[in-house]
Amino acid sequence: MTEVTKNDFTEEGKIVRKIRSFVRREGRLTKGQEGAIQECWPSMGIDFVEQMLDWNEVFGNNNPVVLEIGFGMGASLVEMAKNAPEKNFLGIEVHRPGVGACLAAAKEAGVTNLRVMCHDAVEVFESMIPDSSVNTLQLFFPDPWHKARHHKRRIVKAEFAEMIRPKLIQGGIFHMATDWENYSEHMIEVMNAAPGYENIATDGDFIPRPDERPLTKFEARGHRLGHGVWDIKFRRNA
Repeated sequence: MTEVTKNDFTEEGKIVRKIRSFVRREGRLTKGQEGAIQECWPSMGIDFVEQMLDWNEVFGNNNPVVLEIGFGMGASLVEMAKNAPEKNFLGIEVHRPGVGACLAAAKEAGVTNLRVMCHDAVEVFESMIPDSSVNTLQLFFPDPWHKARHHKRRIVKAEFAEMIRPKLIQGGIFHMATDWENYSEHMIEVMNAAPGYENIATDGDFIPRPDERPLTKFEARGHRLGHGVWDIKFRRNA
């Protein structure tokens, strides 16, 4: 894993090296996480480069691609990859401890259909994800930024919906889940207004938790306390 830099130019055409602006807020790596990164990154990690990925080269096959943004510590992502060997999974997470934990879990589970990146997902989508190549995009429990003055920081907004739409195949699914009701309503409002999508729910705006999304320990605890979780799926239709 290498620090990503970009080239800027002065008016005279001279190169100015600039560290990327995305700031990572992360804790310290454990020895196990650090060891997993060192051992597993060559086979499961993908470095950021400004070049489109070839999924056949990345995974060695042309199986459907499931991409998850912000997988946290990676437990559910590894479980999904283990349960669906007929699919390819790519997880993007900016926090290295989470990446290390995911790689350690993937190694223990023996999964071979999972790759990970440690970079800002927006830059990855702009520079590396080919158009019409992702079957399912997953965004589970993103930061709700629950204070009204922080709502503008939420990842689900019109610009994001427009950015990801061309990356999905025709009929591809954008699957969101949140445990904040206000954010779920915000997601529905944004996606209903976004061109080229349709909500696949048949009874209201939300769907029951689909079998392919594992029930996390955090979520199970929330259910016991009476907390709700809202799953949303929108299909690309244009």
